[in-house]
Amino acid sequence: MIEPRPIVHAFVDELPGVREEGTLYISIRFRTAIHNCFCGCGAKIVTPIRPTKWRLAFDGDSVSLSPSVGNWSYPCRSHYIIKNGVAIPAGDMPQDEIAAGRARDRRLEDRYFERADEREKLAAPAVDERSPQRRRKGFLNWLLGKK
Repeated sequence: MIEPRPIVHAFVDELPGVREEGTLYISIRFRTAIHNCFCGCGAKIVTPIRPTKWRLAFDGDSVSLSPSVGNWSYPCRSHYIIKNGVAIPAGDMPQDEIAAGRARDRRLEDRYFERADEREKLAAPAVDERSPQRRRKGFLNWLLGKK
């Protein structure tokens, strides 16, 4: 892909086995978007829509996907941004920058899940550590209006 190219998007219930060139398929159910690499090589590209992966924006007419899509594991090594229904070439990246980006992504993901664990602990109901007999007595007192 040398120049920006318009793409189309399709919201689908199931991810298609056969994909049309130039189409970004979006499954809300699976929180995933897939497409054939926009360089034209035909590689299947999967972009999970997650707080720690890609974010999807839909303005009613076109879609944007961020961050950029870097296909570093494929022979084409294409790299592009999907913005307002256009795949925009972003150029190659040196291997050290790719490694740094992957390390940054892992750190962000670790922090996200650490915060999720903290939120879960805060939301957990308090555990009544009294003996079963004291809990029953407390419940009966509450039921009878004694406390």
